[in-house]
Amino acid sequence: MILGNPNLDVRKTNRAIDALLEVTTNPRHRFMLEAYHRHRFLEIAGRYEEIFAPDMTVQSPTYHFEVAGNSATLEGRDAVKGFYAVWAQTHQSIFYAEDEQIAVADNFIASVSTMYQQTHGRTLMANGIQVEDENAYYLIRIPGMQMFWPYDDQGRLMGEDVWEPNPAARTLTKLDPSEVLTSEESGRLLAPFIKPLGSFREAMLETA
Repeated sequence: MILGNPNLDVRKTNRAIDALLEVTTNPRHRFMLEAYHRHRFLEIAGRYEEIFAPDMTVQSPTYHFEVAGNSATLEGRDAVKGFYAVWAQTHQSIFYAEDEQIAVADNFIASVSTMYQQTHGRTLMANGIQVEDENAYYLIRIPGMQMFWPYDDQGRLMGEDVWEPNPAARTLTKLDPSEVLTSEESGRLLAPFIKPLGSFREAMLETA
């Protein structure tokens, strides 16, 4: 927990997914939500390599970002993996979520939330966001952030579309060094919550 906010705990970032799983009975939807849950915690834990297991992500995913001054399209596994690697190495894969609403359909998961990301000052400056100290870490708060994750017919992630609809509502808070969470620390916190993903085929057969 940082800044006195009980929601700013990486272990709580997926609580909206947990709540939806409690009431979801469709086996395909459950598999996708479990994969979504695992992906997000692997990302925050800095364990990005595991995201690209062949049963979780297609061979050539496509990511689109229009968020926090970053406008980018990433095509292919190497480009996406490289992006995650930089985040993990610089401790910028730390996310928190508040007030998240999630919807699941046969081929996509959609999310709207107030999202927070731990971001380095130099990254913000490179994205055109002015900060007082480019060597410090900041907590960027993005109200109403929208994410759309498409999945193929085998329940594998095909990419991400991430959009910040109201940049004027964005806020930044400079973090004290004691409040900065490293990828290693995040990984230790999340390890008990990262569960293996079962077989999509078996999940479908069990309910046939």
